[in-house]
Amino acid sequence: MPQPNPAALDFLLTRRSRPARTLTLPVPDRAQLTQILTAAARSPDHGKLEPWRFIVLGRPALERLAGLARVLATDKGLPDEAIAKAVSQYADSHLTVVVVKVPRPTDKVPDFEQLLSTGAVCLSLLNATLAAGWGANWLTGWLSRDPVFCAQGLGLSPDERVAGLIHIGSETATPPERPRPDLTAITTWLDT
Repeated sequence: MPQPNPAALDFLLTRRSRPARTLTLPVPDRAQLTQILTAAARSPDHGKLEPWRFIVLGRPALERLAGLARVLATDKGLPDEAIAKAVSQYADSHLTVVVVKVPRPTDKVPDFEQLLSTGAVCLSLLNATLAAGWGANWLTGWLSRDPVFCAQGLGLSPDERVAGLIHIGSETATPPERPRPDLTAITTWLDT
């Protein structure tokens, strides 16, 4: 007979990301974040390839990246509001974990499955952070796909990709519940 974990199920049924702009100090210390990262790394990983890695961005790195974001957005000729949005994702954060998809060449596990594993790590990191009592939000944005930003700002190799920026901090407000998917519209039951 299965042994249910009602607290875990209740958490998953009620979990809610916190908007990154509402997260503030304090943030988890290194030991607390290490526990969260350890939980995230327990994600499904066909072939035990670890097709992902973490980059932890503290305030100095986030300030540096905000400056690079401003330069790149300005060079692209983006409107002022788009520049401000690109900069604020880094300038307003106090702690961000970058989940990087690292391709592992193998005949056993297709790249698509490695991508799915990386996405699972992002969600596990988000949920582990929330379960630890912190606020968190999973974002990306055009900078996470910009080759100059990724290479110069994050030190990624040309074949690595940003799968997610998990912003972490203390929540300042509980966001309202949002509409959830209609399961009858997205579920097919095949009993035969």
